[in-house]
Amino acid sequence: MTRTTSAVARALERIGRLDPALHAFIELWPDEALAREREAVARRLPLAGLPFAVKGPSGIRSFAARRLIAAGGSPVGATSVPGPGTHWQTWGQGAHGRTVNPWRADRTPGGSSAGSAVAVATGMAELATGSDGAGSVRIPAAWCGVFGLKTTNGLLPSPDRSGLASAGVLARSAAAAEPYLREVVAGGGPDAAPALPLPLPLPLPAVYSEDLGFAEVDPEVAAVVRAAVDRLVAAGTVRLLGRDAALLDPVRAWTAIRGGSPDDPEAVRVRRTNDERLEALLTGGALLLTPVTPNRPHGHEGPGDLYSTALTWAFNLSGHPAASLPAGFTGDGCPVGLQLVAARGADVWLLAAARAVEDALPAAPVPPAAGRPAAGR
Repeated sequence: MTRTTSAVARALERIGRLDPALHAFIELWPDEALAREREAVARRLPLAGLPFAVKGPSGIRSFAARRLIAAGGSPVGATSVPGPGTHWQTWGQGAHGRTVNPWRADRTPGGSSAGSAVAVATGMAELATGSDGAGSVRIPAAWCGVFGLKTTNGLLPSPDRSGLASAGVLARSAAAAEPYLREVVAGGGPDAAPALPLPLPLPLPAVYSEDLGFAEVDPEVAAVVRAAVDRLVAAGTVRLLGRDAALLDPVRAWTAIRGGSPDDPEAVRVRRTNDERLEALLTGGALLLTPVTPNRPHGHEGPGDLYSTALTWAFNLSGHPAASLPAGFTGDGCPVGLQLVAARGADVWLLAAARAVEDALPAAPVPPAAGRPAAGR
């Protein structure tokens, strides 16, 4: 390989070398991806053949994929999602076996956007589409050590009849997710709003909550996230406000709405109460900071009685945009994610805040399963 090798060719080389062990993909489209890249470069389209992956077998038909292709992106393949009969099991099922976590093969990568997270964590794609109905972008992002964003519910077409699921993106960093915000959320084109506003004035007002008032969080996970928040405060990136983030546990409300009963009295009560409390928490442009999950990545047998979604699905109910950024590692080598939540519709602002946050934290390392990059990178 030489330094003139195309981005798509490099991505395909990595897929061929790494995916037999990781099982992140269920389909590959090498000829189509290379042809799209050549066309995008020839037409000087803004993404210039950027290699990206799509979530699941239907991902290529998604609104986000169509927007990225129109802007010159090159889809290299479809990533794994949980197979049939795997309720609450959060690994993916690739073409050759179960998707594994690139940090620890004995652990799940999270789901349901499992293969998408593994693909970007290991450089097999520069970004990947996802969808998030209870944490399905943010959880695998956290457990694979990458950036993941759930957009404001209703901002983009929902893949779920209940409206709980929202489109999202996974990338190595918040900065690397900018093309998705520019081309998919802002609409692309010469008259589109910039993907990022001007640098935000720091420190950002923020509220920190370890448990949102109800979750049982692994003490080591909580300690990793708290250390990241303390670093942000020390760096002058955030200023913590004295607001209490005490939400109601959304488990019964989410389950009722997902089951087709949005008028269930408990669902209505929880939704209304949490909406009021979140409005108070986020007033004045504040961020809400929490761990992404209460637990570290579990084994492939499943989470047991734990809800990995305990800290994420409240924002599928409320509709707020939320992101996961790498916060550090537990002592046994498992990635931990920091969740950022912003006001509804503030997706572009949230990405700018995420960039400021990641600038103040140590750069996320490359997982061991990624191996050494090919020559020319």
